Parts: sequence; structure tokens; C-alpha cells
Amino acid sequence: MTSQPHRAERVSAPPGSVEFNADVLVLGGGPAGTWAAVSAAERGARVVLADKGFCGTSGATAAAGTGVWYVDPDPALREVAMAKREKLGGQLQDRRWMARVLDQTYQQSYRLADWGYPYPSNNEGKSQRTSLQGPEYMRLMRKRTKQAGVTILDHSPALELLVDDNGAVAGASGLRRQKHDRWTVRAKAVVIATGGCAFLSKTLGSNVLTGDGYLMAAETGAEFSSMEFSNPYAISPAFGSVTKTLFYGWATFTYEDGSVVPGAASKGGRSAIARALLEGAVYARLDKADDDVQHQMRASQPNFFLPFDRTGIDPFRDRFPVTLRLEGTVRGTGGLRIIDDSCATSVPGLYAAGDAATRELICGGFSGGGSHNAAWAMSSGSWAGQGAADYAKQLGKTTRRKLSSAGTVALRNRSLRPFEPAALARAVQDEVFPYELNYFRDGARLDGALARLDAAWIGVSDADADAATGADVLRARESAAMLATARWMYRSALARQETRGMHRRDDFPDQDAQQRHYVTTGGLDEVWTSVQPHAESVYAEAAE
Repeated sequence: MTSQPHRAERVSAPPGSVEFNADVLVLGGGPAGTWAAVSAAERGARVVLADKGFCGTSGATAAAGTGVWYVDPDPALREVAMAKREKLGGQLQDRRWMARVLDQTYQQSYRLADWGYPYPSNNEGKSQRTSLQGPEYMRLMRKRTKQAGVTILDHSPALELLVDDNGAVAGASGLRRQKHDRWTVRAKAVVIATGGCAFLSKTLGSNVLTGDGYLMAAETGAEFSSMEFSNPYAISPAFGSVTKTLFYGWATFTYEDGSVVPGAASKGGRSAIARALLEGAVYARLDKADDDVQHQMRASQPNFFLPFDRTGIDPFRDRFPVTLRLEGTVRGTGGLRIIDDSCATSVPGLYAAGDAATRELICGGFSGGGSHNAAWAMSSGSWAGQGAADYAKQLGKTTRRKLSSAGTVALRNRSLRPFEPAALARAVQDEVFPYELNYFRDGARLDGALARLDAAWIGVSDADADAATGADVLRARESAAMLATARWMYRSALARQETRGMHRRDDFPDQDAQQRHYVTTGGLDEVWTSVQPHAESVYAEAAE
């Protein structure tokens, strides 16, 4: 039996702002954020959830359907499910964590069914729980979050975290965009569930995901892991933003002259598409889908066909130009490093969930759309919410702590140099979008990109906040977060001198057994990297 939830206490605040007291603050309103909020509230915590958009409609999941890594609790089936991904992920997964996520996802899927999610049934009447329709899923999660007593702040992006005198995270502050004022939440624990960073690459549902939570966490000293595994590119029509790549398994890819691109495929052949795009246009046609498959496609993913219908293209009969759009850490595996089963970070009072947290423990060095990421959002969100609530309970009725702002870039006046967010965002994109820089990596090319990114950081870290706020302080923080994310990605990519998972080094094309470890990174003005041993190495040392 769960405790009755308590509403967050609204307290007095200076004119032009609103302030709340809470036990747990959740930043982000996607699957991970809503699961975290519900789980914390069920522990009896007073919870506030602040979403950059409208909780339940913004983010990568709400925009489309998603697969889920759901496996019945049959030992043989679970073994196959785990083993299937280990080679693809470069043997960096942790079996204990994979089993935990499979168990938790199974449990939470049943809760969704009990709450009323309309899972379809097969011909034998068995509920099919390996996929979710994003709009219905997130509409239900918003409803459950409100029923749990959580205070939701919509259209309220966070700008910075707050810390106490001991360096523990104790809240955050941000904007209420529709109210044209500010908010502050004093909390005993904070869950970062702000998603990853897709670098404004126009992928469906991901343009709100600019690494904001990464930057805020880094400003308190948080660490990251597996940021080198952050270069997935998704197939998309050149004229659209839908990056659902499953249907391209029925496609034929051709050059301008109609000849087939050798080796090009949705799975296992995307690098061939990338190399062909370096030379010129590439076209696709879903000509391998028969009438039954075409009908199933339109029924299961109607939004996939919207850009085609708008332009009068029949994707089953007409050739259409395609591109590869960077999905960054949204579909990569890197993110905030978690240090225990509660999804705590290395900073006291700070937890991470979903795409904001590293997925290396279940994905290794390779992920993709939905599936493992969707299961991770359910599981890590639940654990982070519970962990944050338990941490808050341990603090007890503490006296009102003296808090200070942890934010830096675009929030503190330092000089009178201008800072133009749009120009900075374009500069970052120039370093992370090109296939020859990010898809096919090379030490010399990475060094050059990092030199330019580091120079850009020096420029913005000393820029005048007023120059940024003249346009929009939120846009300034977003572009700075993109810049910081790119530097952690490339510094980690340089440190991993091999090819493993989605990380490809042209100058180190083979996998090196001696590098079966995790690369951690952090820092702002000076970005550092270090090596964390793989779990099996830790277990072996403990056994000895």
C-alpha cells in the first residue's frame, strides 16, 4: 500500500517569480520523467515536475510509436534477448542490469495495462506488449502523474540547478514561458530526465532535446559515461523529419542514375548510405513491401507517411531522396554516469533517468530507436524516482538550506562580448553533422573539430549574459549545452582508440579486447576523460 501523495508547497517569492517547496523535483516530462514523478509520489514524496514543453506531448516518444524491450519471464527467452544484443553493443553490457530492466519493464507494462493502456491482442487473445503508441502512452502517463498528486509546470524549461553549501543539489530554477516569469523549486533531490541531445537536427520530436540537463548537471560536477557512442544517424526523407527507420527494411537504395548502392540497407548497411551521400544524392523506394505489408505500415505508423502525402509521393512506387539525420545521444547510449541501483549520479541529491542517463549497462556501445531506450525509460525513471524520494526522506525535516545558483554560461555577467545563440548552434552543427567528422571518425579530424569547439567554448563562457538574453536566454543555454555535449562526445571518441559498437574510427578499424571498458568524461572549461572498468572486471577482482 503506497502512501498518500502530498502536493508541493507553494511559498512566497519575489515579484515576477513563483517558488515551490518539494521533496523531489523532476526535470522533464517524457516517459522517464513521468515514471520518476509517479514513483516518487508513490513513496509519499511531494513532487514537482517541470517540462520544457507540455508534459505528455513533447519529446521523442510522444511524437510516434516506439518498440519496447519486453520479454516474457522465460529463462530461455531472456537469455536469447540478452545475448542477441551483446555482440552488437561491443560486449559492454552488464547482465545484472539487463535482467533488472527486463524484470522492471515486464512489471511496468502490466501496470500500464491496469491503468488502461489499450494493448492490442494477437489471434490467440494474448496481449502484445512489445510496442507502444506514443500519443496514447504519454497521454496516459500525464493523467497518472496528475492523479499521483504531482504538481506539473508546463512550458517551464529549467535553466540551472541549485546547490547547498555542501555541494548537494537542492532544486532548480527556470522560465515559465506562458506566464513570462520565473520559477524556483527548492527540493531535497532532483531527477534529470530531460532527454539527450539531437543538436536541432530536425528529427521528429527531438528538436526540444538539446542536452540542457547535461549542462546543468555538469555545472554541479556530474560525470558522463560512454559519450563516444553518440553518433547514430537515422534515415529520413530529405524533405521530412520522420526518422522511423524500420520501414526502410523494405527499401531499395539507388544512386541518381538508378543503379543500386552496394551494401545499402536500413540495418547493417547505413554506413554504405553515408559514404554514398558523401558523393551525391541517394534515393529510396519501398518496393519490397507487398500489399499486405503496405496496409500494415500505414495502420501502425501513419505519421511516417505524412511528408509523402503532402508532397504527392507514393513511397512504394516512386523514388524519393533520403538523408541521414543525426540523433546524437537521444539514440546513442551515452549520458550522465549513474553510480548505483537507484540511478544516483556522482553528485549528492542528483539522479538521472531515460536518455539523460547512460544506457551502456543494457545497450553497451549500440542502441537505436525505441526498444532498449523505451525499456530503460520505464525502468530508470521508476528507480530514480524511488531513489530520490528515499534520499529526501533520509534528509528528514531539515532546516531551510542556504542555496546558490550553479548555472554559468549565459547566466552570469562576465564581459561585454556578444553571444548569438543561433550562430553558436550553427557552429556546433558544422562540427557534428558531417559524416566524415562524426560517422567515420579519425584522430586528426577529431582533433581539428575539438580545437574549433574548444575555441567556441572560450568565447561563450566569458560572454555577457545580457547579450544572450536580448534574444532568449533559453536559446543561449540550449546552444551552450549543444556545444558542451559535442566536446564530451569528441573527447571520449579520441580516448577510445578502436572501433566498437556505433563508434567507428577509420584510423583504428578493429575492436581491441584491451579496451573493453567505459570512458568517462566531464568538465566544462577543461574537459577530461578517464577509464572505468567493465563490470565483469570488477566482479573478477572481488572474487580474487
